[in-house]
Amino acid sequence: MFRRPVLEQKLNQAIRLSLYSAAAASALLSTAVIAQQTEAAVERVQVTGSRIMREGAISPSPVTSISGAELVETGALNIGEALNELPALASTYSLANSGNSIGTAGLSLLDLRGMGTSRTLVLVDGKRHVASSAGTASVDTNTIPTAWVESVEIITGGASAIYGADAVTGVVNFKLKKNIQGLDVSATASKANDNPYHNQKLTFSYGQDIANGDGNVAFAADFATQDGMNANDRSLTRTPWFAVTNPANKETQKDAAGNTIHDGVPDRITLPNAGYYDSSVNGNFLLNKVWYTFNPDGSVRPQQMGTVFASDTACQNCELLNLRDYDDLQPNFDRYSFNLKGDYDLTPEMTLSASAKHVVNEGYTDRQPSFFEYGSALVIQRDNAFVSPSLGALMDASNKKTISVHRFNKDAGRRKEENTRITDQFNLGLKGQLNDDWSIDSFVTHGQTTLKQKNFNNLIRKNWAQSIDAINVNGQIVCRDVAARAAGCVPTSVFGNGAVNQAAANWFNTTAFSEAKIKQRVIGTSFANSNLYDLPAGGIGFAGGVEYRHEQSDNVPDAFAATGATFLNALQATHGKFHVKELFAEVTVPLLSDVGPFQDLTFDAAARYADYSTIGEATSWKTGLDWTMTDELRIRSTYSVALRAPNIGELYRPLNQTFFRVSDPCDIRYKQSANRVTNCAALGVPAQFVSTATGSSIEGLSGGNSNLKAEESDSYTIGFVYQPEWFENATLTVDYWSIEIDDAIDTVSAQNVVNKCVDSANGINNVFCQQIVRDAASKELKLITSSTLNVAAQTAEGVDFELGYDFDAAGGRFKTKVVGTYLDSRKTYSFQNNPAEFEQRAGTEGEATWQENFSVAYSRDAWTASWKTRHLSGISLYTDQSLAINPDPSDIMNYGSYFISDISLGYEFSNGVKLAVGIDNLFDRNLPGVTTGTGTGSASYDNIGQLFYSTVSFKM
Repeated sequence: MFRRPVLEQKLNQAIRLSLYSAAAASALLSTAVIAQQTEAAVERVQVTGSRIMREGAISPSPVTSISGAELVETGALNIGEALNELPALASTYSLANSGNSIGTAGLSLLDLRGMGTSRTLVLVDGKRHVASSAGTASVDTNTIPTAWVESVEIITGGASAIYGADAVTGVVNFKLKKNIQGLDVSATASKANDNPYHNQKLTFSYGQDIANGDGNVAFAADFATQDGMNANDRSLTRTPWFAVTNPANKETQKDAAGNTIHDGVPDRITLPNAGYYDSSVNGNFLLNKVWYTFNPDGSVRPQQMGTVFASDTACQNCELLNLRDYDDLQPNFDRYSFNLKGDYDLTPEMTLSASAKHVVNEGYTDRQPSFFEYGSALVIQRDNAFVSPSLGALMDASNKKTISVHRFNKDAGRRKEENTRITDQFNLGLKGQLNDDWSIDSFVTHGQTTLKQKNFNNLIRKNWAQSIDAINVNGQIVCRDVAARAAGCVPTSVFGNGAVNQAAANWFNTTAFSEAKIKQRVIGTSFANSNLYDLPAGGIGFAGGVEYRHEQSDNVPDAFAATGATFLNALQATHGKFHVKELFAEVTVPLLSDVGPFQDLTFDAAARYADYSTIGEATSWKTGLDWTMTDELRIRSTYSVALRAPNIGELYRPLNQTFFRVSDPCDIRYKQSANRVTNCAALGVPAQFVSTATGSSIEGLSGGNSNLKAEESDSYTIGFVYQPEWFENATLTVDYWSIEIDDAIDTVSAQNVVNKCVDSANGINNVFCQQIVRDAASKELKLITSSTLNVAAQTAEGVDFELGYDFDAAGGRFKTKVVGTYLDSRKTYSFQNNPAEFEQRAGTEGEATWQENFSVAYSRDAWTASWKTRHLSGISLYTDQSLAINPDPSDIMNYGSYFISDISLGYEFSNGVKLAVGIDNLFDRNLPGVTTGTGTGSASYDNIGQLFYSTVSFKM
């Protein structure tokens, strides 16, 4: 559907030609008279990305492997935080940004290529794991037993055909240690240099053989905790910054198409000690074009306005609303994990295994308090019992019976969210050799995650209105509403910070309790034969099997909050389930061996057929070639087609209340095409309309869609592995990759809904205009509905590279490695039917063009040391498409290159005790620009600062 770049077309043609050639070669070889005999048995091993035992550790798909030791030897609290630093993974859900949405605090999810956590499949020992986020298949890495992680492998080519849906962008597979022996205990404590952040980690593992070595049992426990911190806890993030309309930008010049002409003068400038003046923790109101606020004793005075930027309702060096007070850089977090596993050899060839886990994750985040402004401003009557003499005199002088007070209810208590996730999973497996040729791997898993969510200080709107409407009766201040008085209403003042009394807060605040449950059952069996049939070049390998999976997700919000009676959004219950039956097969065919330039040429293919109870049939497949040219050089390529079925949330989430901030396209201040002018007029919007509603949040509804179909992706890779004989112990891998997703499941943004309504060439009788409600009188946007549709598309392409070199020097052993990604393109299409309209995300925040990790590890006798540097290239804060419309939007247009380094030093005593110390962010690299490092993109940057840690461990 999309026009691919020339290089992409040529690579695709080359891959397809290779596959056709491979098929022809296979046919010729079947009649060949050359007989080849294997004189000695070759060890076959299992590699990630395949179920077939293969000679050596050759993977048919690109795989990046990180050892468990590399991931845990850091001050980071969990493995997910360390993994998010890898170039192929985006920091979509790190601890720093996990509190941005309701119900997500404490989550650590993985997102390959930044194309969505729902498109990254997380496995444990090649098997699925119960999800941690309601309505999705996303796995929280906090549920993985840290002490048992042997390695983590990232597979980026053709993974869906091998492992199933959700692997559109790839698989992250956690490989756990086998045959645990002895005691292994580790304790780590970390402390930040310039702020109160600190964390602690404790891991315990013990295992031993049983039944004369025929079995093994092991137990592991993991405890972790961190104290969160607020932006005010760091001098770097304490200052409030605000972008205001640039006074120097006197006139905006536009071309004939309506695009802003580049004049070098930024439209907005970012100022320190600036912010909104139209709301306050003291309470404030506008009277006779003057803003007034309140002293702690309730008396009124003019607000200190400093330098005013009226068009932005902002001021500098003034009494402003400091939103940094409510910006948490890190949440409070606790984790308790208990894992038990055992295996027993029923026969020398067959092993029965079982495992169980119980994990409790607790994430806490503080949000903004309740607030009231403009349409929700507090109407205070003149006879309110808390009206001070100075306020009364001001109202009388202006002949005002009421005033509308804007207020940020800091003294009523910040809204707090506590999320407790309890994950239980049980696995039973039978694995081994059926005979000399065939192996079997059967398993049953059952998992459940329960999320118990508490939202504290959730304001009850009716009680609040009754409490602040106070009058004086017989010398006593009471609530005006008699019925409320009888029900226990406690009156309160809203004049000045600290005016709200605790008794009143107890009356109008409540705690909302919500609960979600995710259940998963999987049963599967696979058979494999690494030498099904002999060809001249070697044996054909085969693997195939069946799998049944049942998923269920139930999300039940607080019943009272769901009525819309509280400040919390009125969320409705989500219930959904599905099951899928799958049949899969994989084959590897050796085509050539020691023929001309082909030392070895192997063809791989895999297919998976699935029958979903929701969308019906879906088929994924992949093909690949692996060409060993010499002992030094190997070339590999894959081409795959994958289908991802919509998850439960995408299908069954009801229309829930939310709030949007959008720019009204009918506003004359924005680009007005002929279609917009005509359609806005048809909607009854005046020709000179200037919107005021979009200055604040507009109510919306957002939900799923039971009519969704599967999204489809095409992906391919081509690359090489080079291990030069002239440079011993060095390995270089380079892989070009490309992913294209059509019919992508996405929620159409509110901005796109309003834009598409009035940009239609066919008038306003379209699906988007039907999702918009405007006020009958003012024509302001009043309600926007945004649902999930198969209308979007995404594409991405780039190059992964890895260079490793190990050598002896300085009396010890050095291990060096560079892992990097060059992101050439990352496009998002809001509507795939309009391929000319897209956003190029490559090179923007969170998606740097170049990302590399460089590490050096040194060991000598009992000493170990390491150095790691992570690099992100400079990024633009705006896409090329937005800059084409407006080339000078801000004085902060980009962030420069970002380097951050970590070091560690350890010594292991002869008795098994090891001491280690380390520093993360060695040079105390600051956050770029004015970011706090809590956004989806900005979480790529460290917001903790220099972090010191020490570890004591013991092995026996």
